[in-house]
Amino acid sequence: MNPSRIACLAVCLALSIACGASAPDALSAREDALLPGPAVRARMAAGSAHSLAIADDGTVWSWGDNGFGQLGDGGGDLPRPTPARVPGLTDIVAVAASELVSQALDAEGNVWTWGNVYAPQGSALPIQVPGLTGVVALAPGSDFSLALLRDGTVMAWGQNSFGQLGDGTTTARPTPGPVPGLTDIVALAAGGTHAFALKANGTLWAWGSNHGGLLGDGTTTHRRRPVRVPGLTNIVAVSTSTNHTLALKDSGAVWAWGDNSFGQLGDGTTDSRGTPAKVQGLANVTDVAVGDAHSLVLKAHGTVWAAGNNDRGQLGDDTSPERHVFERVAGFTGGVALAAGQSHTLARKRDGTVWSWGNNSSGELGNGVPMEYTTPTRSRFTEASALSAGTGYSLALKPDGTLWGWGINATGQLGNGGTRSTPEPLQAPGFAPLTSLAVSARHALGLAADGSVWSWGSNNTSQLGRGTGGLQDPVPARVPGLSGAVSLSASDVHSLAVRNDGSVWAWGNNASGQLGDGTTSTRSAPVQVTGLPAVIASAAGRVHSLALTAEGTVWAWGASYSGQLGNGSGTGSLTPVQVPRLTDVIAVAASQHSLALKADGTVWAWGPNLRGQLGDGTTSTRLSPVQVLGLSDVTAIAVGADFSLALKSDGTVWAWGNNAVGQLGDGTRTSRSTPVQVSTVTNARRISAGGDHALASRANGTVWGWGDNLQGALGNGARSLDATPARSLFVP
Repeated sequence: MNPSRIACLAVCLALSIACGASAPDALSAREDALLPGPAVRARMAAGSAHSLAIADDGTVWSWGDNGFGQLGDGGGDLPRPTPARVPGLTDIVAVAASELVSQALDAEGNVWTWGNVYAPQGSALPIQVPGLTGVVALAPGSDFSLALLRDGTVMAWGQNSFGQLGDGTTTARPTPGPVPGLTDIVALAAGGTHAFALKANGTLWAWGSNHGGLLGDGTTTHRRRPVRVPGLTNIVAVSTSTNHTLALKDSGAVWAWGDNSFGQLGDGTTDSRGTPAKVQGLANVTDVAVGDAHSLVLKAHGTVWAAGNNDRGQLGDDTSPERHVFERVAGFTGGVALAAGQSHTLARKRDGTVWSWGNNSSGELGNGVPMEYTTPTRSRFTEASALSAGTGYSLALKPDGTLWGWGINATGQLGNGGTRSTPEPLQAPGFAPLTSLAVSARHALGLAADGSVWSWGSNNTSQLGRGTGGLQDPVPARVPGLSGAVSLSASDVHSLAVRNDGSVWAWGNNASGQLGDGTTSTRSAPVQVTGLPAVIASAAGRVHSLALTAEGTVWAWGASYSGQLGNGSGTGSLTPVQVPRLTDVIAVAASQHSLALKADGTVWAWGPNLRGQLGDGTTSTRLSPVQVLGLSDVTAIAVGADFSLALKSDGTVWAWGNNAVGQLGDGTRTSRSTPVQVSTVTNARRISAGGDHALASRANGTVWGWGDNLQGALGNGARSLDATPARSLFVP
């Protein structure tokens, strides 16, 4: 590959970050098989014991160690084992992390930083780095930072004891300044106190600490100015840690140097190297990542291979011995990007899910279970929902947080201030930028970027939570007394909100005890659900409610005359009870029946089953969870009135249950007691189920719907029953 081709690939990476290009679009646009990893690696980052990821809506989510404020939530120093949103950040296109520091780059080229609160410039909340504009890539080290500008020059700031700022001195600099002599740079990598810059011509340049030959120049002399790494050409990606480095060539070959005490260079020995050497046996590599003493490579077909230290399972091969050559990570496929922490690993799949393995003592794997994993486990990171189906209507959010709706509007559930129905998408007047939605048959909730909750539509059972007695309100207004919300759910008679402290708050009808406060009194303002451990998500059925804990357990309360609580007895409860035998759950959904998605990709169901909505091949009511037949690799679930949906990692959508109006989307109106594939929908990223219709959004942002469209709920301008998916007129 010639230098101009290298420059094109690397600049495409920088531009895709700067312009906010989504990972799927970038992948589909590339003709050659190489380099899917670098195009999306900036959407995920691993620090020493914490992790970051960007959702499709441009928000940032963090989890793991928080002893130095590196999660950016501004509160406490306790680790967090499940992802939560970093407040105040929107329109983010890249994240980066070092041991104790986190950074984010927004679409305007501004840099935000947080963590290392004991340093002079440290902060537990994101703060903007002054004097930086036009940035396209970030690389933080242990005590310094680098930023790549659009013009190919590099800025540096922080400590400089080993010359890591590259300015020829050892003088610290608190504000960004240029690294002299560096031009035409297309990528950066920073270790503890050293750095690399990749030029458009494929050469690699290094500076800073050179302990053990870290810089690869054949010496151990610290360099205060950038020097070229000899013998390397046609490089397209580089990754470094405090001890060793990997560089990727355009041919798919990998070169390694530095410390090799655990075999992390993958050459079959434990001999350290002060100059780059080709790693034998590796080909078709598209991305590289290094941890403290382990190394990872991503191959063109989506598998991950690892070498080095394995004392915490960070190689993902279900063993503990270190590996001196690269071996495949067990069972992982579909990868597009890698990141490595001190002793944990992150990998992102094409469907946007994040998988992790290795040390989990600080919750850095993000799966909510405080134990190390020696094989990949799915993180609880889920991209924010921007699509919700009600009964006879639909709502969607655009990336700017504006609300759009279509379909029936008799109770003002479209939030546009009126009650006139529309078969085409209509924007609601601006009131607050929203990040997610929860809808019921007749009312809706919106979560704002600041953690406030907004409600609109029917209020006949006080489900708007505003302490008012009006039967409906078509104008969105804030639910008073509720802040710090991170997720919402709604039935047609009550509402639930999970706060960032793990508590659950409920309001509305309580005749069956679905508010979980130990009474059956209707509440017109939020009350706290009693007796729950820390919760990360909820689901509101009509007469019962569910909560999902960080440990992967499910709790239920309310009526159980048809097994809604899943406790095997059919007896209701006014306070939460744990659903037995359900563990390692990552998502829940409820209407009259309930679904739970496990981390292994299986789906479990319980409750009424007259239409086969439990997917177990019968129409028998189930008082305890049963596995949905024939489903694996599921990444998302949704429930309608009496049907169910599942999204698989390959982008296909599956449905089962009632199909009287085509809500299963298989081209028929035949009900199904086991899952069938929704026809024509591919590359789906999100799903939502309403009363009798369903929606899916594809990787390109288009929205497709099927089922009852007599009120215009599909948003395609027609009023009909559609048994096969039709494209909505909504433009994301």
